[in-house]
Amino acid sequence: MNKNSKVLALKYRPKIFKDLIGQEIVAETIYNSIKQNRSANAYLFTGIRGVGKTTIARIVAKALNCKNGIENLCKDNFCDNCKEISNSNHIDIFELDAASRSSVENTKELIEFSRYAPTSAKYKIYILDECHMLSRQAWNSLLKTLEEPPEYLRFIFATTEINKVPVTIVSRCQRFDLSRVNSEELFKFIKEVKNNENGKINDEALKLIVKISEGSVRDALSLLDRALLSKNDKSELDLKTAQKIFGYFDKSYLINLFKFLFKGDEKEVINIYRSIYNQGVEPKIFLNNFLEILYYIKNISSIKKEGTSFSLNDNEFNDINLISKEVSPETLLLFWQFTIKTLSELNVVSNQNLSMEMFLIRLLYIKQDINTDNKKNQILNHEKYSTNISKNEQIDINKDEINLEVKNKTISQIKNFSQEETLNIENKIEDQLNKLKVINFEELINLCDEKKEAKLKYELETNVSLVSFEDQKIEISFNENLDKNFVKDISLKLYEWTGKRWIIAFSKEIGQLSKKNEKKNEKTNMIEREKKEDIYKKITNSISDAELVDIKLNNDDR
Repeated sequence: MNKNSKVLALKYRPKIFKDLIGQEIVAETIYNSIKQNRSANAYLFTGIRGVGKTTIARIVAKALNCKNGIENLCKDNFCDNCKEISNSNHIDIFELDAASRSSVENTKELIEFSRYAPTSAKYKIYILDECHMLSRQAWNSLLKTLEEPPEYLRFIFATTEINKVPVTIVSRCQRFDLSRVNSEELFKFIKEVKNNENGKINDEALKLIVKISEGSVRDALSLLDRALLSKNDKSELDLKTAQKIFGYFDKSYLINLFKFLFKGDEKEVINIYRSIYNQGVEPKIFLNNFLEILYYIKNISSIKKEGTSFSLNDNEFNDINLISKEVSPETLLLFWQFTIKTLSELNVVSNQNLSMEMFLIRLLYIKQDINTDNKKNQILNHEKYSTNISKNEQIDINKDEINLEVKNKTISQIKNFSQEETLNIENKIEDQLNKLKVINFEELINLCDEKKEAKLKYELETNVSLVSFEDQKIEISFNENLDKNFVKDISLKLYEWTGKRWIIAFSKEIGQLSKKNEKKNEKTNMIEREKKEDIYKKITNSISDAELVDIKLNNDDR
């Protein structure tokens, strides 16, 4: 640890493998490889910010060059090599920023310089931070050296975006994926640091720091630094003060907002949001916290109190559990999609605060529409039940007799009220029974054919690939020729035909072949099979330039 540093992130930076937290498997693997003299030509560390990529790179450099050996790696009383590596001024250890040295010319200089043996250390080491910034030409120029470097040369790469590193490079490196640090482990670490610094911060505030840092040790230490500097008096820093410092608000406000939101109380919803906004909470942070509470409401049954990464206390957990029992999953999923859409459109309106209020009001109306649809379905079910009873027990009047009686009455006659009500109920039930059911993709295509929806049928067969089909949800992939109004048109028709609202979701997965391509492949396979038949061989023997190009099936064969 750099005890002279005033910044906690540097002061408590690990110096040996045992100091690392959350990366024990990586540390043990590298330690064993160096101990057995089987170190890799190149190491590649990837992970989010602040989990130890550059730190481990420096420890590896020390382990390879420490004068005391890997088993007695310097921790406090540094040897010359370890001291210079820790201070980033060792003549044979080059820590480079790939963003500023991304060109092929810089890489050629590096390769040219690597031909010279180390001056004082055992190994000459290049540490390239954020290596994904290198150009493709720069990477290509490194390929040969990476694969067969001189015995004294080692490369260590660090990146937060492994997908931008060419596969040819990854395959030549020993890759280590550094995970986010576990919440409990990170909490214990920053609590120990807080005690070492004689800080007065309670555990709830420390848990908030852990949550905000999202598994990044450096972020946690930087936030702890801010928290320690914010209190000059002898009082202890509590959760509410920490929330103000870091721009976070008490989730109880948001949970209360959800309660009134699901009750349809617009006035209270807006008042609670304004009180949150007046605390200095930015709309983007509000929406992200809104999504987090939505997630917990939907999945609270599968979450343990001790497994929420310090996101919920006991009271919040219980309140969310009660809310989840009164809200349908469909409503929560619709809210989730709408919130994501709002998040992406946040910068369209200059006053984001107004966007947030309108967002909440629109959610209230969406909830009302869902409740209205549910009530209609309940009424229909109740009417169906009541009509069955009236048919079997109460009214005991045959439908044909009612129709006959109605036909025989004159126009000026007043209909019997009970008979008219029975007819209305039966008509509603008949309308409901006439609604169609669609249980698979083939039935949907056939239904479009029956309903004379030629355009929709063409899109489904030609430009759409099915990924999954469930009741009221279809997941598809599509090509560039798909009509821009396809989703709206198919959704409206499905609601009209089935009486249900369907979700049409786009997927990045490659779905099944389109029906057009399926038929094309089927015909190709049939042609290939027919070419193997004796009759085809006889024809081609008799007519040398004959070629089977198409097959037409009889109606009986279809």
